[in-house]
Amino acid sequence: MADEVYHIPALLPEVMDALNVRPDGIYVDATFGGGGHSKAIVERLSAAGHLYSFDQDDEAVARAFADERFTIVYSNFRFLKNFMRYYGVSQVDGVMADLGVSFHHFDDSSRGFSFRFDGELDMRMNRRAEHSAAWILQNYSSADLGRLFTLYGELKQGRRLAEAIVREREDGRPVNTVAQLTAIASRFISPRREKKEMAMVFQALRIEVNKEMAALEQFLRQSLDVLRPGGRLAVITYHSLEDRIVKNFMRSGNIDGIVEKDFFGASSAPVKSLGGKPIVPSDQEVERNPRSRSAKLRVAVKL
Repeated sequence: MADEVYHIPALLPEVMDALNVRPDGIYVDATFGGGGHSKAIVERLSAAGHLYSFDQDDEAVARAFADERFTIVYSNFRFLKNFMRYYGVSQVDGVMADLGVSFHHFDDSSRGFSFRFDGELDMRMNRRAEHSAAWILQNYSSADLGRLFTLYGELKQGRRLAEAIVREREDGRPVNTVAQLTAIASRFISPRREKKEMAMVFQALRIEVNKEMAALEQFLRQSLDVLRPGGRLAVITYHSLEDRIVKNFMRSGNIDGIVEKDFFGASSAPVKSLGGKPIVPSDQEVERNPRSRSAKLRVAVKL
């Protein structure tokens, strides 16, 4: 399968500009995916430079390219600091992450990421992980399911959806497939916003299965530990929950977005956001790659 089919990297020129890649620099691509961003970074490196790319999905890792300037790390980016220490790297010049799901995952019915195809409700990015989406729907309480649909899916009927799923399994019909979930969810979403709200149902489950918010928070904190002063952090987000976390962090150096000040009232934040508004795809990029429509790139520098 061609790389363009597996995944098209969003905001590629903008990310390269944001990282300001030096030929002899050390960089991290925390989300290898289809390898588009990684290849572009490596192309800008000399023999003295190096890129470390993370991915927890076995299929993505299997597609990694061979280059002496490149190392693939088969792990979640929440372990960024540990692996940099393992490779003997104390500081890096730039860290990037594209938080979007690869096209391949959405288009592979066996992975259960999309409501467009019937199949098992898996949704694990790391297929070594213990619990799938089906397991969560079978084992979480109504209250816990309602919380994740409301918080991660921002669904007004999240609690009612959770109650319906629990009733199904109590009646001996556990929700194990995409078709089962969409049939139940369709009763609690607006017909005028069917695709958007169904996507939010699946987004909520995916975030919970992969513990995405916790992993993102850990990654951001560790990025400051490994970046050298003047190093760049570039993150592409796709929904308001993760974008809010990234925005807060780049403004303050912490997840809450609270800017700490010194005795004289000056900001003591360890990081500075570059630019006020996020960078978004051009009309031309969205036309070529409609899935990039919701991408937002935020960039910061470590002080």
